[in-house]
Amino acid sequence: MVAQTYLAYDYPLLSAFWTMLWFFLLVMWFVLLFRVVVDAFRDDSMSGWGKAGWLVFVIVLPFLGVFVYLVARGKDMGRRELAQARAQQQAFDSYIRRTVAGEQRPSSTEELARLSEMRTRGDITDEEFRRAKDLVLSDQHTSGRTTAAKSPRSASPAPHP
Repeated sequence: MVAQTYLAYDYPLLSAFWTMLWFFLLVMWFVLLFRVVVDAFRDDSMSGWGKAGWLVFVIVLPFLGVFVYLVARGKDMGRRELAQARAQQQAFDSYIRRTVAGEQRPSSTEELARLSEMRTRGDITDEEFRRAKDLVLSDQHTSGRTTAAKSPRSASPAPHP
């Protein structure tokens, strides 16, 4: 009796699974390869010759080079990536703080000048100008100051002639 062996390619569904598995492994391999190269260049403690040596090792013997790199320097890879992520987050936070701090409200003289310009153009009536001016000059308008200066018409139900 001759025993027949069946391979994965004998079944169409298993063939598709086998192809997807190899494709997935190939993609994972390239991701790992690029992460090793990026990590080698990101490391400030390594000299230029060390970086060049690792790069040559990874290019000449890719599988062995990547695996040796992971064994030798894999623990510090995560630390360097975490440090970079924290540095990026701090830079982003400081940018947000600078942006928010730089966004100051206009002074009351600037708001009054803008209101008088709107009145001379005819965008607001004298009554609306008076109410908006009172809001600007009072200390009780902390939240409504910019709204009154930008759209005083919304505060007044009176139609514009």
